[in-house]
Amino acid sequence: MYENLIVTTEDAVGVIQFNRPKVLNALNSQVMRGLTHALAAFEADATIRCVLIHGSERAFSAGADIDAMQAATPVEMLRENWIAAWDRPRTMTKPVIAAVSGYCLGGGCELAMACDIIIASESAQFAQPEIGIGVIPGAGGTQRLPRAIGKSRAMELILTGKFMGAAEAERRGLVSRVVPVEAYLAEAKALARDIASKPPVAIQFAKECVNKVFETALGEGLDYERRMFYFLFSTHDQREGMEAFLAKRKPEWKGQ
Repeated sequence: MYENLIVTTEDAVGVIQFNRPKVLNALNSQVMRGLTHALAAFEADATIRCVLIHGSERAFSAGADIDAMQAATPVEMLRENWIAAWDRPRTMTKPVIAAVSGYCLGGGCELAMACDIIIASESAQFAQPEIGIGVIPGAGGTQRLPRAIGKSRAMELILTGKFMGAAEAERRGLVSRVVPVEAYLAEAKALARDIASKPPVAIQFAKECVNKVFETALGEGLDYERRMFYFLFSTHDQREGMEAFLAKRKPEWKGQ
């Protein structure tokens, strides 16, 4: 299942590393099935509170494996529907961080954008170059990139296939921060540990509420946020958090 992935845990953080260095971590159906399986396992594991996905310093992922789909027919693509796996990070109840260095292209860029936070190294290069092989982004690129960086720049990148560097990606809001190559993975892991140390139910609700921004009108989103806020007052962690704050002690979260 994990032939092309390295799946580990570090305390409360689940870590998934792409491991196809000869093809710059190109994503084929086997990789995506393994990724989906690993994410499902981390979702079901109550001890895991945040997930980190990364590649190598040279490449997060150069995109979907062209060799694997070049001869596919529309019916085969529909029947297998493997592109649906790209949306799995978004539907996770736990936060998913993408640590990106080097090439983050095509399906790799789309997968990173499906994650909740992107930490990039100074060498990161983002692109949706599908137009150069006669197709368009099919795993969310035409939808998520404009939401992240605006219509005009996203349209330019998608219609030309040009690359966008890490500095511009940070300036335009595609990534959370840019750090030196030698520090990007440690920075992403530190962020994952920080998030994992927070109350799990509140973290889940916060992720759901932020994602509502892209699915609803403002009024509906505000109503949803308010209901989630009220519901948290039925949890152990809300009582523990407020009692600990007033007592000036460190809270002990139970995810209940």
